Amino acid sequence: MSRSSSRTDSTSASSVRPPRAAEGVSIAGVAEQAGVSVATVSRVLNGHENVRPATRDKVLAAIDASGYRVNELARNLRTAESRLLLTMVPDFGNPFYAEIVRGIDSVARQHGYFMLLCDTGADPGRERSYFDLLQRRRADGAICLDPATIQQALGEASSALPWVACCEFDPSVGVPYVGIDNYRAAGDAVRHLLARGHRRIGLINSDVDYLYARQRQQGYLDALTEAGIAPDERWRMNLNSLDYQAGASAAATLAQQPQAPSAIFAVSDTLAIGVIHGLRSVGKRVPDDIAVVGFDDISLAAQIDPPLTTIAQPMRELGETAARLLLQRLANPLANVPGVLLPHRLVIRGSA
Repeated sequence: MSRSSSRTDSTSASSVRPPRAAEGVSIAGVAEQAGVSVATVSRVLNGHENVRPATRDKVLAAIDASGYRVNELARNLRTAESRLLLTMVPDFGNPFYAEIVRGIDSVARQHGYFMLLCDTGADPGRERSYFDLLQRRRADGAICLDPATIQQALGEASSALPWVACCEFDPSVGVPYVGIDNYRAAGDAVRHLLARGHRRIGLINSDVDYLYARQRQQGYLDALTEAGIAPDERWRMNLNSLDYQAGASAAATLAQQPQAPSAIFAVSDTLAIGVIHGLRSVGKRVPDDIAVVGFDDISLAAQIDPPLTTIAQPMRELGETAARLLLQRLANPLANVPGVLLPHRLVIRGSA
């Protein structure tokens, strides 16, 4: 028997034998347990859209219960797909990203993909190395949460690659995106403080390399101007960190000015929670002496004392939408996948 005929026999044999898990559970066994056909299980495993959500959930539950595992290497060799989606995050320490990542992973799993979480540190070189995985087809697609400035720098070289922008986006880059209207949301936060009688409103902002930081700052400035208040530069601080200590230090600095703000708007909840601790450290009470509003509505926001008034972002939905946009682009690379803006809301609690 020739080498070529041996290879043909091997291929035909593998095509008729269903793949088996290490425990001996076959795809036919999964189908029987779920009460569906083998073809339906195969469609779920391969991420096809033409499966009803209830059926997909039933198949995924049967896969989990049985311990069935797909032979990914064999399938990838046949399909030239990695079934791997990259999620590029600038700061693992910020809990804001955690719920977004959960949303991405949930949709990816439902469609038979794995998600790889990539810590870029907002560094262009590290992000470029992850884009190289796409170029070398080591990953099928990517979701980028890095600053828009980095996306712009990579946009020309990577516009043909299958990726989408989440939270941070520049429509001119030409890739699908999902986010919120940061300008309007910041204005809503400031108008809430104005309605409570505050006229001296400070801003603790992050690095203006982030598009959201520039948009939220402009929303703050315009809301004050519309109310007939001249923004005071002494009450604005831009930080290169979003952690609690950065917020605490900035708040202590603002609160000890001769004419301190009566309210502070912080552009993230991690900063705002730090702000509350920083104000306490210099003897200021929240909200009696200085009111505080945050942004994001992370889970800790409702647990601190006083509970944080904040702008809520639909974090889970942001991640789910980003994953669906990426899957649309993978299914049809030539399709015009639109950008999406999701609604925000003001959550009023005890801090303001």
